[in-house]
Amino acid sequence: MIDYYSPTAEFYDLVGGQHWAHSDPALASALAGTDTGHGPVLDLGAGTGRTTEVIARALPGARILAVEPSPGMRAALTSRVVRDEDLRPRVTVVADRAQDVELPDRLSAAVICGVLGYLDREERATLWDRLLERLPAGAPVVVELMALSTPQPVAPMRIARQRLGDQEYEAWLSGEPCGTGQMRWSATWRVLNGKKVVREVDVTHKWYTFGIQDLAAETGMTAKQLTPELGVLMR
Repeated sequence: MIDYYSPTAEFYDLVGGQHWAHSDPALASALAGTDTGHGPVLDLGAGTGRTTEVIARALPGARILAVEPSPGMRAALTSRVVRDEDLRPRVTVVADRAQDVELPDRLSAAVICGVLGYLDREERATLWDRLLERLPAGAPVVVELMALSTPQPVAPMRIARQRLGDQEYEAWLSGEPCGTGQMRWSATWRVLNGKKVVREVDVTHKWYTFGIQDLAAETGMTAKQLTPELGVLMR
């Protein structure tokens, strides 16, 4: 997954671990049976490598192109790959953005997490054109979705909490509409030792809202929602 709200991989793993724990089986199921002989599997927005690991387990032997532009995330991703003797020969890590990444001539499947909402309609159309010409019929494109498909106010809510040693890590999120089809998300990442705030990071970003059927209309593919956070598009 891409650098959602925080520049630090530690907070990303805090939320990503809780977020993906119940989505991992759905991702693996969506990829099951994919013919990986057509080309590598694209992991666009690979983050710290959690999705990369799921792809590798679901598709033994598949080559994986893991794309992550955030330096902090990419460092964690590379470290994860280096530590795993199965991943090392299979995973290629690149630093490009979705708009700029050089894709191989052929792909077997694609997993796109934490990326699409940063792209406007024109940028998404360009990405779809590049992807679809490289994918065979029947290849899955698994996409991460947000809970909202249309802009609306979201009151502050705690989305993750985890104790590590003597410290507790929290992530809070709120949102508000900020234009046609867009949300402005505000996140607070906090480390506490007892009641003392050791560190706090506040980050905002804009995100285009859409649902899985909106993506189906954009691409001409068929769509299925797998979980509240995950959908799959098929040619």
